[in-house]
Amino acid sequence: MNTTSHADIPDFLMELEDAFNKAMISNDVEQISRCITDDWILVTPEAGPVPRSRILGVIASGLLTHATMTKVATHACVAGDVAWITGRGQNTGTFNGAPMAADEYITDIYRRVDGQWRCMLTHLTPAHTSQQSAA
Repeated sequence: MNTTSHADIPDFLMELEDAFNKAMISNDVEQISRCITDDWILVTPEAGPVPRSRILGVIASGLLTHATMTKVATHACVAGDVAWITGRGQNTGTFNGAPMAADEYITDIYRRVDGQWRCMLTHLTPAHTSQQSAA
């Protein structure tokens, strides 16, 4: 197992994250689907675990859109056919027609499936500003 700091995040993980971000801001369900496993789960503070089908359905309907999405990776680990990467991310878009913006810590867990790395879990945690205290 290899745990890394931000200075030595494996290039392939950064490329996966970049592709995932581009897919999300494309708002194209087919493009997003190529980045995630069939059993992908998104864990949010608002809704808890949300299955792939629900997120893709909301994106396909236009209720959720992303205009920007960035992540600065700080930690990563590769262990055989599983890898994770954690960092701070920001995104903008709309939800139910209203503008939205998020600043959060994001962990993506990838699994190699048939030689291709796919995200199997995305976990979001809101980032606290200096005026907020952590629990």
